[in-house]
Amino acid sequence: MSPKAAAHAVAASDERWYQIYAATDSHPLEITIYGVIGWDVSAQQFINDAKASGLFEAKNIAIRLHTPGGDVMDGFAIFNILSGLSAKIDIYVDGMAASMGSVLACLPNGTLHMPENAWLMIHKPWGGSVGDADDLRDYAEFLDRNEAMLLKAYTGKTGKSEEEIKAMLKPDTWLNGAEAKEQGFVDHVIAPLKAAALLTHRTEELNMPKALQSLMGARAEGGQPPATPNAAAPVVPAAPAPTPAPVAQQSAPVTAPPSAADLQAQFKAQEQGRQAEIRDLFALAGNRHLDLMATCLGNLDTTPAQARASLLEAMGRDTTPSTPANGAHIHAGNGNIVGDSIAASIMARAGFANAEADNNYNHMTLRELARASLADRGVGVASYNPMQMVGMSFTHTSSDFGNILLDVAHKALLQGWEEAEETFQLWTKRGQLSDFKTSKRVGMGEFPSLRQVREGAEYKHITVGDTGEQIQLATYGELFGITRQAIINDDLGALIDIPMKMGMAAKATIGDLVYAVLMDNPKLSDGKALFHADHKNTTTGALSIESLDAARAMMRTQRTMTEGGKARSLNIRPAYVLTPVSLESKAKQIIGSASVPGAETNSGIENPLRNFAEVIAEPRLDGDAGTNKQWYLAAKAGSDTIEVAYLNGIDTPYIEQQQGFTSDGIATKVRIDAGVAPLDYRGLARSTGV
Repeated sequence: MSPKAAAHAVAASDERWYQIYAATDSHPLEITIYGVIGWDVSAQQFINDAKASGLFEAKNIAIRLHTPGGDVMDGFAIFNILSGLSAKIDIYVDGMAASMGSVLACLPNGTLHMPENAWLMIHKPWGGSVGDADDLRDYAEFLDRNEAMLLKAYTGKTGKSEEEIKAMLKPDTWLNGAEAKEQGFVDHVIAPLKAAALLTHRTEELNMPKALQSLMGARAEGGQPPATPNAAAPVVPAAPAPTPAPVAQQSAPVTAPPSAADLQAQFKAQEQGRQAEIRDLFALAGNRHLDLMATCLGNLDTTPAQARASLLEAMGRDTTPSTPANGAHIHAGNGNIVGDSIAASIMARAGFANAEADNNYNHMTLRELARASLADRGVGVASYNPMQMVGMSFTHTSSDFGNILLDVAHKALLQGWEEAEETFQLWTKRGQLSDFKTSKRVGMGEFPSLRQVREGAEYKHITVGDTGEQIQLATYGELFGITRQAIINDDLGALIDIPMKMGMAAKATIGDLVYAVLMDNPKLSDGKALFHADHKNTTTGALSIESLDAARAMMRTQRTMTEGGKARSLNIRPAYVLTPVSLESKAKQIIGSASVPGAETNSGIENPLRNFAEVIAEPRLDGDAGTNKQWYLAAKAGSDTIEVAYLNGIDTPYIEQQQGFTSDGIATKVRIDAGVAPLDYRGLARSTGV
């Protein structure tokens, strides 16, 4: 993977490496990546543009790739966002998906289509560093961590082991469509492309093997992507492609594609020549700015001409960037090691990771880390006051400080969700819905029995009535802000405590909805309440062996009617006793006793309900006054009792941030999409408790 050169050190370009076309009635939202990922335009801008075009609302997305790769961290930022989408995603390799482009081709929620004459390339992370032996060992470890992320993406797509993928990464593996399908990367191999795909940068600037440049020559000279035309205008404009000269409508001569060995050899030879030219440039400059030289050497997308421009800019720059205490300034896959070190520092302070002993950013305040996210990447901040400097750390393209804070807040949110003391998930049914439309569920009584099929007779379709219980998703969420003042004041609580408590509140919201169903006793589709005498699932009596046994018998003898009008027992066994906290000890004593409570010692009267169900005490059942005596029986988890459905099965809260003009900082939104509804009365029983 090509480490990214610092944004200020790359010559500006009028061309973008992506285009985004909004969805129409007849076309999906389309994302076209035809260039170097992260080239002049950050992943954050890509994500902002994609959101503006309806990325998170789209139901169908088409991604077209023709890229030699690019920035590792920008690529993974895009990968992580796209991986979390619920839309149907189809990915097409129009010419080449190399390096970081191959990772985007391996989205776990995407279907990859690849022509026979397209190419997919995977390899180990590349980079360069300067410093002493310890610095270089640290850098090698950093590259290993990047490789671990690649392995996760590739193994998840192919099903191969890490050892198998590692063997493929080491020699820079090039695969055509058929080979990629055989190795498990591709879902569908499609016909070879006759049309041409247009790279937004000249192929000689991308350090592409010359054999592959020749193979892609027609594409690099103005062909258009073979996508179905989209009527919507692109959300992000790109420089117009050069108009191709008219050509006769005839098939091009078929040439044999180069072998993988040829591609590898030419690629390495070309890379050696590029590095030699860059080293000569810096030697003529007195071997100054060696950190910049390391960046240029490590970034496969930096040409000698670009390295020369970057060197001249660095030599004339008035502001000297601050560096860590040991003087090492290591540029790596995400531009430099600054982002990883800052993230590790904050994670350690937040208690989500162990502190790294050699991290020079340990013990820095949030304000100092915000400054380092800029200054240690070459952005001069000496003239800015603290408010301006912190604001720039959120918005500057060279800084990923905002994304680091978002990651920390997300971990805190999930920790709050996991640690919330809730009981509903122990006994309810977990489900999923794909949209916010009202859906109907079929209860356990809808299929009483199967009909006999006589020899030679046809099977008959079952008729499901229109009486299923309804369930519908709703969105629950809140906003909170991480302000510049909080960063300046080093208020880590605003970053950790608030999202953690919001995670707990999100889970509590679902619990409120579940237990409201039990206590409010809503009507079902038959027009009768969930607990109703006609449903034979309600009784009276204080908590005792007799009342528990009566409720158990009601549930065990629940019936449904067959098509012939006969009743069939469902034999539903209670698995849980749901009680107010005030009755918890009594319930455990009754159910856990070997003998009948109250009987004489050693009377020999065995408790018939011993351990017949698990006791779940829920404080919501006590009521506001704490005097409620109602208790319930519920069938085993997953039965048709009460369903808790989540949008596309995502059963944790979602968090996102946006810089706004209404506050000095970033607004953070926490939301969860869930629906709660009763499914069937037969798996539940209630006692009034008196």
